[in-house]
Amino acid sequence: MPLTEQENQFFYKCAEEILSVPEIRRMDDFRQHASTSCLEHCIAVAYYSFWLSRRMRLDIDAKSLIRGALLHDFFLYDWRDGLKEHNWHAFKHPRRALNKASEYFSLNATEEDIIRKHMWPLTISFPRCKEAFVVSCLDKWCAVVEGLRLYRIMPYRRTAVRRLTEAIA
Repeated sequence: MPLTEQENQFFYKCAEEILSVPEIRRMDDFRQHASTSCLEHCIAVAYYSFWLSRRMRLDIDAKSLIRGALLHDFFLYDWRDGLKEHNWHAFKHPRRALNKASEYFSLNATEEDIIRKHMWPLTISFPRCKEAFVVSCLDKWCAVVEGLRLYRIMPYRRTAVRRLTEAIA
């Protein structure tokens, strides 16, 4: 079941606030999983995190969930390049993404928790808020789908990614 038109409008309004910053669009230059760019991955995680929270009728801060999910992999480097500084990427990139996001945006505690803890359990400390837990789970789901190219089980992904990337082009 797709998002309602009202839910879609809310999602796109929240997303456009983040995606209007040119530095964010640079995430499209870095491959994340298989042929999916970092930007496409973050949009998919944000969309499906919002979608699941709506379908499960979770009492969450939806705007913070969307913003945090869009920024969770805002690290702007190719982690496969073999550079020593990118070793242990899975453990280090949440902090790098949080530092980068903090340069460009004023983040609330929920958004910080989402970015810092999205790699749980690798980040060891458990997400403090429901929003961070949802994003952490959907990040893993999207990574598996993208890595194995199982896009058919993500029916709304293509529409969400296309609509947002066209809006910011």
